[in-house]
Amino acid sequence: MWYISTRGLAPKVDFEGALFSGYAPDGGLYVPEELPQLDRDTLCHWSKLSYRSLVKELCSLFIGSTLIPRAELNDLIDRAFSRFRHKEVVHLCRLRNGLNVLELWHGVTYAFKDLSLSCTAQFLQYFLEKRKTHITVVVGTSGDTGSAAIKSVQGAKNVDIIVLLPKGHCSKIQELQMTTVVKDNVHVFGAEGNSDELDEPIRAVFADEAFVKQHGLMSLNSINWSRVLVQMAHYVFAYFQCVPSLDTRPLPPVEVVVPTGAAGNLAAGCIVQKMGLPLRLVAGVNHNDIIHRTIQRGDFSLSASVKPTLASAMDIQVPYNMERIFWLLSGSNSQLTRALMEQFERTQTLHLPKELHSKLLQAVTSESVSDDAITHTMARCWEENQYLLCPHSAVAVSYHYQQTDRQQPSTPRCCLAPASAAKFPEAVLAAGLTPNTPADILALEHKESRCTPLRREDDWTRRLRDTIEALSQRWHSQAVTA
Repeated sequence: MWYISTRGLAPKVDFEGALFSGYAPDGGLYVPEELPQLDRDTLCHWSKLSYRSLVKELCSLFIGSTLIPRAELNDLIDRAFSRFRHKEVVHLCRLRNGLNVLELWHGVTYAFKDLSLSCTAQFLQYFLEKRKTHITVVVGTSGDTGSAAIKSVQGAKNVDIIVLLPKGHCSKIQELQMTTVVKDNVHVFGAEGNSDELDEPIRAVFADEAFVKQHGLMSLNSINWSRVLVQMAHYVFAYFQCVPSLDTRPLPPVEVVVPTGAAGNLAAGCIVQKMGLPLRLVAGVNHNDIIHRTIQRGDFSLSASVKPTLASAMDIQVPYNMERIFWLLSGSNSQLTRALMEQFERTQTLHLPKELHSKLLQAVTSESVSDDAITHTMARCWEENQYLLCPHSAVAVSYHYQQTDRQQPSTPRCCLAPASAAKFPEAVLAAGLTPNTPADILALEHKESRCTPLRREDDWTRRLRDTIEALSQRWHSQAVTA
């Protein structure tokens, strides 16, 4: 399997090359050169598999046995999921009135990012042991990616990780999950800005191709293809859990509601849909609604500012994975994708061409959900089911309630739950409910913490480059004396 850039000007790479990259050298994102198609026989076979086995099947398709032999791939994925609290790894909760909630948050940080990052870290270690080299991972986070990335590589001798978190824009627990990991290879910076602003110095650093190569830089944000690949399994598993029968022709559709910020999870769903899985996708967003406006009106333009919401991990204005979706739905048209994204980067305003917007509307619908609707949904779900939703999961369930309240016949529906309510006690209290916080999260309050400030007046790109250079120098010094 080969990977190409969405913008068409970078050399193609194999899975290992895509894994170790951030942005492609031409500024695009890596995507598969060709998408395998899932025929009826394959889907009928896969319908009997566990979530863990579905991840293995998908990864095998997109990695290839020449890079990682199948037996070794299976071992890596088993190791990745060994620390998950639920034996099924993910779990479908069937609640009242057709509400299906797919819990993706049974990993160590109580968020769905653990699923893809635990696997990605295993793939990295596999190739690093063969390469005998060092990498520096750079991550910008709106809340959950940072802690999941840290947990996946903490203590690794050949990996340093730099995380930029937006001070005051994460929940207290999200922040503590990052700042209390006091390890030699973990370097957390708290910036006076929002998550979109954190992406700017990261993109600037990755734009310097020579610097990236010299210091072994890579990203574990969802610009990394491996993240998107593992997330494709959510949709396949959700489909088989909710489809009434596989005996009809054509196969019946299932609607999957996706709370989304940077659109990595949404891109994964669009790719599986394109591979032949009969999905109806719904993108759920909060007040920061660029994805909703893009789907409904073709308006991919920045708002004046990011508005803080209860669903803080989705407080994003630049959903960079929409680039993958534009490429996919334009028929792999790299020239068009490059022109669109360069215009967006130049003007921060973009209106999709009519044909592309029409294809997007056919593939995905959307809903924007207010904080009031989030707390109302959390309260209603508790009243009807004694089930606590996190505010991001409530975005998806809010759409479900809207549809059922209209009493219209609908296809089976699955709402993705990206995080546990335990991470967001502030939102639980805002909904008039009582938080239920596990002991390991409560213990974070009493742990030593470490976080380096990045102030508004600082040159963030310079600070980031200096830190990377210092870590690279330290590793080389240790390698010489070893």
